Amino acid sequence: MASLKIFIVARVLALIPTILILITLVFFIMRVLPGDPVIAIVGMKAPMERVMELRRELGLIDENGNEIPLVTQYFNYLSKLIQGDFGRSLIWGKRPVLVEIMEHLPATIELAIAGFLVSIILGVSLGVIGAGSSGKTNNAVRVYSAVTYALFIPWIGMMFQLVFSVWLKILPVGGRIGVGLEPPTYTGLYILDSLISNRLDSLTSSLRHITLPAITLGLIISGVFSRITRTSVEEVLRQDFVVAARARGLPEYKIMMHVLKNSFIPILTMMGLQLALLMTGAVLTETTFSWPGMGTFLLERIQYRDYTTVQGTVVFFALIVALVNLIVDIFYAYIDPRIRY
Repeated sequence: MASLKIFIVARVLALIPTILILITLVFFIMRVLPGDPVIAIVGMKAPMERVMELRRELGLIDENGNEIPLVTQYFNYLSKLIQGDFGRSLIWGKRPVLVEIMEHLPATIELAIAGFLVSIILGVSLGVIGAGSSGKTNNAVRVYSAVTYALFIPWIGMMFQLVFSVWLKILPVGGRIGVGLEPPTYTGLYILDSLISNRLDSLTSSLRHITLPAITLGLIISGVFSRITRTSVEEVLRQDFVVAARARGLPEYKIMMHVLKNSFIPILTMMGLQLALLMTGAVLTETTFSWPGMGTFLLERIQYRDYTTVQGTVVFFALIVALVNLIVDIFYAYIDPRIRY
C-alpha cells in the first residue's frame, strides 16, 4: 500500500511539468497564429478606442497603451490560470470562459460515456470472440476492426440519420432532448437528471436523442478495442498457465476470466486514451447530430475568433487529458503491482 501511495504522488508530480508544457504551447501558438483577433472581432472600421479597450482586456497592452512583453503576458496569464481564471469571452456578454465551458461540458460527458459504453461492449466482446475462435469468425472480427476504424463519422452519422430518422422515423435527427422536456438541473446530465426527478418523458426523449450519436461514436471506436483485445487475448491464451488450467479441467469461462485479467493492461491503456479524447469533445459527432457539447462549442468560437475562449477551452482539454491519464496510471498500479517498482 505504501508503494502505491508513493507511485501516485510521483505520477502527480510528473504531471505538473507536462501540464505546464501544454499550457505554454497553447499560449504561444495562439499568439503566433496569423491574423489579429481584435480586428477580427470588431472589424477594420472599428473606433481605435474600442480596439484599445479590447487589447487591454486581452492583456496585450497596459493602461498607458504600451505593448506588454510576451513573457510578461505569459506569466500574467499563468498567474490567473492558477487562480482558476480562464479569462472572459470576447463576445456575447463577455461571460467567464470557465462558466461557458461548464455549461457545455455535461453534454459532452453524457455523450462520451454513452459512446464509450457502446464501444467497450462491441469492441471487447468481439475481440474475445475473435481470439477464442479460428477461421471465418476470427477473420470476420479482423475485417470489422479495419472497416469500423476507417469509417468517416459524418458519413456514417448521416447514414444512420437517413435510415432511422428519415425513412423509419423512429429516432430524432439531432439535438439533445425534445423541446420543453428538459428535466430539472442537478448534474447537467439529462438522463441522470430525468431519473433523479422521476421524469419519464424527459428520460425517454433524452435516450432517443442520444442513441444515434452514441452508436455512431461507439461504432468507430469499437474497432480499436476489438483489435487490441483480440491481439492481447490471443497472446495470453498461448501462455503456459492457460494450457495447465485446461489440462486440469477448469471450466472455460473461469479460464477466460483469468485470461481477460492478464490481458487487461493494454486494453486499459486504450480505454484511457479513447476516454480522454471523448471527454475533450467528439467534434465530428457533435456537429453531425447538433449535439450542444464541447466540440460544437469550440468549433463555434473558433469561427467567431473568440481568442480567450479558444485558448481557455484548449487548456481545459489538456487538463482533462492529464487527469484521465493519471487515473489510468493508478488503475495500472492497482491491477499490476509490478508497475509500481
